[in-house]
Amino acid sequence: QVQLVESGGGLVQAGGSLRLSCAASGRTFSDYAVGWFRQAPGKDREFVAAISWSGNSRNYADSVKGRFTISRDNAKNTVYVVMNSLKPEDTAVYYCAATEGPRSFATLGRLHYLGTYDYWGQGTQVTVSS
Repeated sequence: QVQLVESGGGLVQAGGSLRLSCAASGRTFSDYAVGWFRQAPGKDREFVAAISWSGNSRNYADSVKGRFTISRDNAKNTVYVVMNSLKPEDTAVYYCAATEGPRSFATLGRLHYLGTYDYWGQGTQVTVSS
């Protein structure tokens, strides 16, 4: 098993930046592909970004492409997402998640689905003011 703890959320003005961190404990972190999701009030949880086990493969939701960057440091058991040019519509609780899925193209192709993930953090609030 792996335990995930998000941090780095807060209140920021539109156009500003934040860096979220997802710290993991438990099993070897490089055994997991990791994703970030977000959930705004009254809306479904949606995919934001994901990164493969070694960090060589990354993908993003269209709504954040070019503004958000996901990365990982397996030596520190941490995944990051740097969020630039933030917009009010980015306001949400942000969650990181980890999957034990096999290292395969099939797993990579499913990293944008909530159901792919086995473990979830408790979330960190991001609020972007206009």
